[in-house]
Amino acid sequence: MGDTSQQKGGSMNTSEVETVDGKSSGGMPLRIWIPVLLIPLIGVARYFPTWFPEITMVWAIGAFGPFLVSFLMLLWWVLLSRATVRERVFGLVGIIASLVLVGLLVDHSMQGPLFVVLTIPMCIVSFCMAAVFVSRSQEMKRTRIALLVGFLGAAFSLGLKNDGAWGDFSFGLSWRFEATPEETFLADKQERSKSTVTPSAVPVLEPHGEFLSGWSGFRGNDRDSVVRAVSLEKEWDVNPPVEEWRILVGPGWSSFAISGNALVTLEQRGEEETVACYNVSTGKAFWTTPTLSRFFDGLGGLGPRGTPMISNGYVYAFGAEGWLSKLDGTTGKMLWQVDVRPIANREPPEWGYSGSPLVHGDLVYVHAAGKEDKGLLAFEAETGKLRWSAAVDEQSYSSPHLIKLFDREYLGMMTGEGLSLFELGSGAVALDYEFKSIGYRALQPAVVEGNKIIISNEVMGTRLIQVEDVEGKLQTKDLWTSRDLKPDFNDLVVHKGFIYGYDGAILTCIDLTDGKRKWKGGRYGKGQMLLIADSNQIVVLSETGELVLLEATPEKHTERFKIQAIDGKSWNHLAISGDRLFLRNAIEAVCYKLPVDNVASETTE
Repeated sequence: MGDTSQQKGGSMNTSEVETVDGKSSGGMPLRIWIPVLLIPLIGVARYFPTWFPEITMVWAIGAFGPFLVSFLMLLWWVLLSRATVRERVFGLVGIIASLVLVGLLVDHSMQGPLFVVLTIPMCIVSFCMAAVFVSRSQEMKRTRIALLVGFLGAAFSLGLKNDGAWGDFSFGLSWRFEATPEETFLADKQERSKSTVTPSAVPVLEPHGEFLSGWSGFRGNDRDSVVRAVSLEKEWDVNPPVEEWRILVGPGWSSFAISGNALVTLEQRGEEETVACYNVSTGKAFWTTPTLSRFFDGLGGLGPRGTPMISNGYVYAFGAEGWLSKLDGTTGKMLWQVDVRPIANREPPEWGYSGSPLVHGDLVYVHAAGKEDKGLLAFEAETGKLRWSAAVDEQSYSSPHLIKLFDREYLGMMTGEGLSLFELGSGAVALDYEFKSIGYRALQPAVVEGNKIIISNEVMGTRLIQVEDVEGKLQTKDLWTSRDLKPDFNDLVVHKGFIYGYDGAILTCIDLTDGKRKWKGGRYGKGQMLLIADSNQIVVLSETGELVLLEATPEKHTERFKIQAIDGKSWNHLAISGDRLFLRNAIEAVCYKLPVDNVASETTE
C-alpha cells in the first residue's frame, strides 16, 4: 500500500521530508519560486540601459537595479525561504562576513560604487542560486554549500580591476594581473627616457593666445565648441583625414588647449598629476610639470578632468584634487600654485574637481564647490591671490563661462540649482535663474540671438530663456522647455536656428524657435562633438572612439564618414587648430590632418 503518509486521510510530518535520494533532510524544502522569478530580473535590469539609451536617467536602472533585486533575494532568505531560524542567521552572517573579507582584499578600484553594483549582487545571487539547487538537502548542509558558492561569487571580484564606468553604467573591467593603460604608458615613457632625445623645437605661444582657429582652452575660445575660419570638404570618403601622429598619454578626461605650436593637456602619471605640453606637429613633448596629486573614483575613473587654458603665453590648470596652477607656457616653470580645498573648506566633490579654469582680464575663475560664500573663487592671474568669492550651489561639474549681454560681460555658472550670473570684478550676483536638476550639472550655457540663453538638464530637458535689462537689473522670461533634448555631460552646439545635442545617448536636432524635434538618430554613446560652422558640418567623437562627420542640417540625420579613430572610452572634448584635429582619451592622443576647402590666414597681435 506504500508509505502511510501517502495514504488517503494520512498526514505528512513536516519535520521529516523526503529528499531526492530518499534521505531525511531534517527540515522543510526551501520555497524556491521567489528567487527563480527574481534571478532573470538581474539581467533585465543590467542591460535595460543599452536597449533604451534615450530614456532619462536610464543608467540608474542598470546601476542600482541588480543591487535592489539582490536585496529582495536576501529578504527572501531571511523572511520567506522556509529555512530554519538557525540557517537564516548563519546564512546572513556568512554573507556579511564574505563581503567584509572580499571588501578588504579587492583592488582599490573595485571598492565604492562597483562593490555595491557588482560584488554584493554577485555574492547574494550566487548564494541564492546555490540554495535553489540544494533546497531539499539537509538544512545546515545546504546553507554551507550556498555560503561557499556565495563567497566564490563575491571572490570573483578579487581577480578584477576597474577603470571607471561608461555612459550606460557598464564598467571597464580587466583582470587584476593585466597592466593598466597607465602602467603601459609609464613603462613606455621609462623605456624612451633611456634614449637621449633632442627636442626639434621649443614651444612658441602666440601673443595673447591668438591662433588660427581660436582654441585657448575648454571647448575653444568661447567655450561653445564652434570652429570658425575653417571650411571642410564634404567627401571624406574620397579625401579622408590623414593621421599625422599618435602617442600614449596618461589617464584623464582633459581636452587640449592650443596656441602656436604648443598643445597642452592634463594627465595622470603615477602619483603625479602632470601638465604636459606637446608639439602640435609631431606629438613630441616640449615639457611636463608634475604636481603630487592622484584622484580616482569608481565611476569617473583615474586622473584630472578639467582642461588647461592658455592666456598671454601662460598656462592655467585646475586639477581633480583642487590644485590651481599657473605655468610659463614656454618652459613649463611653475609660477604659482594654490590649493583651493582649505579655501573652500572641503574635500574634492564625489567625482573630483572637473571644471576648467577661465582666465579673463586679470582674474582666474574656478568653481570650488565650497560652503557659504566659497562656491566660486576669483584669483589674481599675476599672483594667485584670492580677489573675491561668491556663494553658488556645489552640485556642479561645469566650468565658469563668460556671458555677454547688453554690451556687458558676466561670469556664468551652471549648477544643480540653475544658472547664476556674477559681476566679473566683484562677484556680486547679477542673476539667479532657477532650473533645478536632480543632482549635478556638467554642461555649459549657450547664448544665442544676443539675449537668449540655452540651459539644459538631464531630467527636465532643454530650456530657452530670454534675458531683459529692466532699469539696470536682469530679468528673465521662459520661452520654451523641450523634453526632446536631455543631455547629461555632452554639450550641445547651435547652428542656423537649430540645436544639436544628445538626448540620452542619441544625437538629436531641435528647433531653436519652439524646441520641437526635427530628427533623432546616431547612437554615439556619451560622446562629444564640435561644429564646423563655415561648412555646415558636425564632427563627432563617439564614446567608443569613432570619428564621425555629419551634416549640420535639420532635414535629417546624415552621416558622411566614419572611422575608428581612437581606442578606448572617449569622453574628452575634441580640439581643433587650423586643419588639424586633436583627439585624446585616457589611453592615447592622435592628430588628424583634415581635408579642408579653405583655412583663414593666421593672425597674431
